[in-house]
Amino acid sequence: MVIARKRSAEAHQAIGESAGDATDVHTLLNDAMTDHFAGNASGAEAGYRRVLERNYRPADVLPLLAKLLSNRGDLQGSIAHWDRLLDLDPLHLSGLLEMGVLLHRLRRIDEAAACFARAKAIAPGNVLVLTNLGVALADAGRRDEALAEFQQVLAIEPNNLHVQLQARRLASLIVPFWHVPMMNDTPRNDAFEKAILAAIAKHGPTARILDIGTGGGLLSMMAARGGAKRIVTCETVPVIAETARRIVERNGYSAQIRVVGKNSQDLQIGRDLDQRADILISEILSCDLLGEKVLDTFEDAHARLVRDGATVIPRAAAAVGCLVASDVLASYAFATTSSGFDVTPFNDLAPQHLPVHGTMTSWRRLSADFDIASLDLTAKTYAADLRKLAVPVLEDGEAIGIVQWMRVDLAEGVEFSNHPDHYTDGGWLQVLHPFRRPIAVKAGTELELLLGHDRSSLIAMVAPDNSQGQTSV
Repeated sequence: MVIARKRSAEAHQAIGESAGDATDVHTLLNDAMTDHFAGNASGAEAGYRRVLERNYRPADVLPLLAKLLSNRGDLQGSIAHWDRLLDLDPLHLSGLLEMGVLLHRLRRIDEAAACFARAKAIAPGNVLVLTNLGVALADAGRRDEALAEFQQVLAIEPNNLHVQLQARRLASLIVPFWHVPMMNDTPRNDAFEKAILAAIAKHGPTARILDIGTGGGLLSMMAARGGAKRIVTCETVPVIAETARRIVERNGYSAQIRVVGKNSQDLQIGRDLDQRADILISEILSCDLLGEKVLDTFEDAHARLVRDGATVIPRAAAAVGCLVASDVLASYAFATTSSGFDVTPFNDLAPQHLPVHGTMTSWRRLSADFDIASLDLTAKTYAADLRKLAVPVLEDGEAIGIVQWMRVDLAEGVEFSNHPDHYTDGGWLQVLHPFRRPIAVKAGTELELLLGHDRSSLIAMVAPDNSQGQTSV
């Protein structure tokens, strides 16, 4: 992102005559300014410094010298003089802007952001100040705060194309891409709604509902449409939470749904919820089951936020997979030879899992389906789980890894799965867990795998003592 720069006023500005004995230093200042305009930077600098030594009009001279030094590339020297000016006048808006720009150029991003924040306190509706603050915050990794500044600019100047582009780019970094596909995933949505309506029928319309992971507010609005009156839903990402509030209001459910912009682990009974919930809805399962701190979230919810005997949606989930062979997926997962060079050491840096898109469906099954990990989401606590499984090989081939999908138990008689035989490119993609290297396997043998989870991620790999081959059945 590029910091916006305020066009500086002409260096030569009218500086009034000083009284009495200041005539000589006034002449010295005029000479320095003449040198400045003539392009004699060294002469101008020497003159300005002599004027400052006599403490004559420092508030006027310091900006001239600071800009001169900046133009000559002495950014540190320029900052020192802007800093001196701000000691004299802490509310000098141009000084704060100029110093913030220089600090940003020197990659002193946090200091630049602090400078622009001081400027905002002086001029809260100044578009230049807000834009620069937004850029500095974004570069400091404070994306939510940066987006809030850009949104303030757009409230003032809706057609500001520069800020529109920066805000759009930033929002795309903050908001995961899968939100829209999830909202457009009709089979998944229908399964969740069926389970939600069954829970409302069981507990009644006045049941307290907690929905963790608001997203677009879809599941909460399903509950409200089904007659539920008391729904609290939470969302960690501020811009998503605010958007969910607007969606809820747009659809007429503000009286039934309260959106809280917090992580569920920060919710408090008596503040965010009046009592523990009767129904817990949470759609935070990721494509690889555990990617959004699922177990921490459910443990905390059971301990603090939902009552014993509450209905939990979904109530269970499992990661399922099979061994696969595929030239397409192999080129996606492994580095071998590139432009005539051996680049196989790069495989040591390769990801442990990769999403499988619809264009990557050209793979061949080498085993039957098997469970990788199973979760009872109604349980109070969860321990890491790891086991060995000897998987029978059904066909000869080069096993490159495991393609994994999910089976989600939402309620009695309500199940959803993104099994690759009938579901591609929906809200939940399948996931490839590549092995460290392809392994040749033969039908009639077994390949021993390590399967399970460490609470934060799935484990799906070849057992260390079986990485070179298989055992006979």
